[in-house]
Amino acid sequence: MNIIKSTKIDDVELPLQLNISFQKVFVLFEKYAENNFAHHPYHDAAKKMVTLFKNHPELIDGFSDLSLLTKYKEQINLLLDPLFPEPLRTNEIKAASIPFSFTSFKFTDRFEDIIENAGEDYELVVRNFEDNSMFVMACTFILGFVYGFKIDIKRPFYFDIPDKKTGTMKYYRAAFNADFSEVIPTENAPELTQEDFRELLNNFENIDLWKEKFPPNSYIFKGFGIINLFDVTAEEMLSAIKANLLAGGDQLIFKLQNNLRDFYSIKDLRLGYSIFDKINSKICETIVNKSNSLILSNVEEIKCDNSYFCNTIMQKVFKKHETFIISDIDEYGANTGKNPFYQNLYDSGIKSIILIPILASGKGDLALLEIASPRAYDLNSVNINKLKDIIPVFEAAVKRSSEERQNVLEATIQENYTSIHSAVKWRFYEAVEKFHVESQTNENAKLDEIIFDDVYPIFGQSDIKGSSDARNEAIQEDLITQLSLAIDVLEHACKREALPIYKELMFRINTFLKEVKSELNAGDEINILEFLKREIYPVFNHIKDINKELSKKVNIYMNRLDPDLGVVYEKRKEYEKSVNRLNDKLSRYLDLKQKEAQKMYPHYFERYKTDGVEFNIYIGQSITKEDTFDDIYLYNLRLWQLQTMCEMENIAYSELSKMKQELRVASLILVHSNPMAIKFRMDEKQFDVDGAYNIRYEIIKKRIDKAYIKNTEDRLTVPGKIAIVYSQDKDALEYIKYINFLQSRNQLGKLEFLELEELQGATGLKALRVEVIYQENFDAKKVITFNDLIKEIES
Repeated sequence: MNIIKSTKIDDVELPLQLNISFQKVFVLFEKYAENNFAHHPYHDAAKKMVTLFKNHPELIDGFSDLSLLTKYKEQINLLLDPLFPEPLRTNEIKAASIPFSFTSFKFTDRFEDIIENAGEDYELVVRNFEDNSMFVMACTFILGFVYGFKIDIKRPFYFDIPDKKTGTMKYYRAAFNADFSEVIPTENAPELTQEDFRELLNNFENIDLWKEKFPPNSYIFKGFGIINLFDVTAEEMLSAIKANLLAGGDQLIFKLQNNLRDFYSIKDLRLGYSIFDKINSKICETIVNKSNSLILSNVEEIKCDNSYFCNTIMQKVFKKHETFIISDIDEYGANTGKNPFYQNLYDSGIKSIILIPILASGKGDLALLEIASPRAYDLNSVNINKLKDIIPVFEAAVKRSSEERQNVLEATIQENYTSIHSAVKWRFYEAVEKFHVESQTNENAKLDEIIFDDVYPIFGQSDIKGSSDARNEAIQEDLITQLSLAIDVLEHACKREALPIYKELMFRINTFLKEVKSELNAGDEINILEFLKREIYPVFNHIKDINKELSKKVNIYMNRLDPDLGVVYEKRKEYEKSVNRLNDKLSRYLDLKQKEAQKMYPHYFERYKTDGVEFNIYIGQSITKEDTFDDIYLYNLRLWQLQTMCEMENIAYSELSKMKQELRVASLILVHSNPMAIKFRMDEKQFDVDGAYNIRYEIIKKRIDKAYIKNTEDRLTVPGKIAIVYSQDKDALEYIKYINFLQSRNQLGKLEFLELEELQGATGLKALRVEVIYQENFDAKKVITFNDLIKEIES
């Protein structure tokens, strides 16, 4: 008799003492041994079995010493034979077992063959074994047996058993029969009530509560069980395939291949897939990596005619979308004159193959699932029927693969082009699609340059004025605070210890303090902080040990420092909060307005946060594939820009009362009437103007906010006004029209006509500067609509 004991048995804590007993079998034999069954065929055998039991009372009383299973193996085999009928031993997978211990004995022949074939190192253990779950399950076993409280937490047990002959894994579900067992409470078993039962029902995960109600070893299990295994490899593989398809990932094909190997019990089964674009066109052009395909691995290009596939494959697979099986590749080659398809399979060592066509998209793309074996007739017209339940799952996989392919294109765009505005994303997809197709046959394939010709630029910015001065003032105030706190510590230390070093350090700190108060120079902050770390902090470590009062002073100093930066960061934090608040308000509003503007005509838009907000817009026919461009859209966008910046001025003004730092913005628009080309710079991951002539525009854009009004010391950009820079008078006339419109709405006021001082690389620039009339209780939701703008342009 074979006995299998798990190494886990000693580690498992249970509320049960496990005793092996065959008492209930003895009761059956005792029944048939009585005289009233004298004419029953079992009578004589039952009398002998009763004698056997009486000669070995341990078999009735029970034992926990597993070595007795070996000692009485002949007797146990004999008395359990009626439960293991010989005609069923080669088919049933059954064993006598001790529940909750993973110990089994008395196996059917088929079960023993499975265990032997699993290898010497295999241990019969339930999948996903958990100590706590086993303890609770034993408790529910007791509740049913002893107290009649039924809890249905029956969770199927599974065994994963390797098959060394096929090199695959088999999966079995277990069913347990407890008819030959009983549970007996010991003196240590608490009496459980209905209230206890309800409490347990509400606390399934509370293992401590279960152990309180069912102390370890407080009940005796007496008997044995019968465990039956059922081969569920096909169901498990179907479930595993579904799970793997849901998980996806780079190793999907590898995982599915392993699933199918177990499913077919073919350890070297191979899985591949290919996708064909527009199969009704002249070229079946694969768009997946050839390493994923078995039938395309050595092929540069496939033509959808009989020069590669035979006519039967063309008709059944590509036309009718029917599954096709080749059981013997050599026979197929002889019948097709060893065509290129045969030759490719032969060179790949494939001897039998299944081709399963699945429509991948509504436009006619076809996915081809390829299942192959290196032996003829491993795959055939009979076992292909096993795939009937799996094919629908693979149909879902094809859809997922199509989505993942789209994600690959998206990832390539993100990696090479960064995040792209939706209006121009179509062009990047074209480039990436072309690149992925070409890369299948050309390892030197390159991504196309992305260029849009004949587009009109629109530039605007709302710059926080005096931000550098405000930041320096915040730094200055924080340094003054930090130095003053340091002096305060040393002054108190002098009162306790009149050490000359304290006065010398105070003198040096005061020197720094005077310099900072008079003027903050570049490098002052770093020098001061280095001085504090090097000279002051070691002294502070001594001072705080003198007494509690001085320790408190040092702690006050340290607590005022930012924990990450090690400096007083109070005024700067207020400044940054104010800047961030203003930037966020303006950015969110601009993004919201931009979504509305896109509805009129698609255009490229990019926005940057600096000390303020600036944005670029490019509009033109080349930006969109479908809509026809007209100058009306350019005019509308320019009016939209002026209106939006007027509204952003109001937003910034309304935020003044909510900020600790008073920050104002100055708005600027740059007008450029001539179309230009823009090119995506791969190294900078952004668009830039293309061509030497257009560079002048970029130079002006970078320098214009520092411009001065001609023959004055006054800057062009000032808070409360919008500056519109232009070089051609026709641009001024256009914007005067827009300004008049907004003046009629009482949003803009006095208009100035200005000439600008020459900038390096740019001369002859002029500007309109118009006053913003701030609205009381400005409401961003109640602004001029697109219809208002269009009416104004068309009037």
